[in-house]
Amino acid sequence: MSVALNLDHAANAGRTAAPARRSLVGLGRPELRHALMGIGLDEREAKMRSSQLWNWMYVNGVTDFERMTNIQKGFRQTLADKFLLDRPEIVTEQVSIDGTRKWLFRFRDPQNPNLPPVEVETVYIPEEDRGTLCVSSQVGCTLTCSFCHTGTQKLVRNLSAGEILGQILMARERLGDFPGGRRPDDGGLVPAPRGSGGSEGDSRAITNVVMMGMGEPLYNYDNVKQALLIASDEAGISLSKRRITLSTSGVVPQIEPTGREIGVMLAISLHAVRDDLRDMLVPINKKWPLKDLIQACRDYPGLSNARRITFEYVMLKDINDSDADARELVRLLAGIPAKINLIPFNPWPGTNYDCSSSARIERFADIVNNAGYASPVRTPRGRDIFAACGQLKSETERLKKVDREALSGA
Repeated sequence: MSVALNLDHAANAGRTAAPARRSLVGLGRPELRHALMGIGLDEREAKMRSSQLWNWMYVNGVTDFERMTNIQKGFRQTLADKFLLDRPEIVTEQVSIDGTRKWLFRFRDPQNPNLPPVEVETVYIPEEDRGTLCVSSQVGCTLTCSFCHTGTQKLVRNLSAGEILGQILMARERLGDFPGGRRPDDGGLVPAPRGSGGSEGDSRAITNVVMMGMGEPLYNYDNVKQALLIASDEAGISLSKRRITLSTSGVVPQIEPTGREIGVMLAISLHAVRDDLRDMLVPINKKWPLKDLIQACRDYPGLSNARRITFEYVMLKDINDSDADARELVRLLAGIPAKINLIPFNPWPGTNYDCSSSARIERFADIVNNAGYASPVRTPRGRDIFAACGQLKSETERLKKVDREALSGA
């Protein structure tokens, strides 16, 4: 690997690189205005142009400045010379027998074009009344949860706000969600419009976004925050914050800021009700044990019956699925407005775990339901294309420091 990288670097030695164009995708409104002022616009015009660009990027899904017909042709060329409206490259697109769709997206770093690209997986889960996009926040993961396939891939790097948004924009393009777009006809599903004569929002293929793909979102807090605030901006993609869910394995210090600064729905990857077991299944528990995690949930800003926390609980045969575990789960969450998602374990190559039997899952669910908690059993989706919960992974590997520095010219 390192030999090939060094050869590529040698081959590029001596060439004069063109100035890197900055991507506008993922910039907040103040940053976008500042970028335009950086190419000579005064503050008033920069504010006007940034509103135009925002609309073209996030409402119309445009990736070519030339299509921005309310901007003068000469200035459109200036924008194209200075900036990018980039989207990820689709490496593969798979459609499951149940209609679930999985993309392998490839990102290149416009600031360091010599660095090899990175890849992440993003999943679209269509249902009759909604379409949920499962978005990744990191390439790989640091958490090494023992039942999760993603955890077997070492962290390569965080995704930028633009790369997180790029997954949403590319999926919307492929699913025909932008004006003039067409729905795919390759066997995948999209939800039917709700009602007759409904609004544009009612006919979207993507109605919900969950930060439940590759990585731990709260270990990439700033970029995730920026991406979700842009995704929920009423003048752009305009996803309701009630339809955006961020899932964390328990980065306790960032849970309160998530509610206060982002304001989206919260999900907790719980999976165990005793510290000794959770230390093994979700090793972050050694740093922030259940007592601290549950207290952070009780203190989550805006928590109410209308804004319940979802607790995710993967069902592992003879590990965490006993009646005693179910009763302790009810005791642990007492007083927290909550929904408990029971997730049948999704196998992957090399795993040492088995899924609990259907009868055992139903018995567990009955105990939780009888205590007054909604506890739906999540139907596994996309197992045949490894798109189900805990199955996502890419082949991107972290570069050695010496190779990264050589390629980036550091």
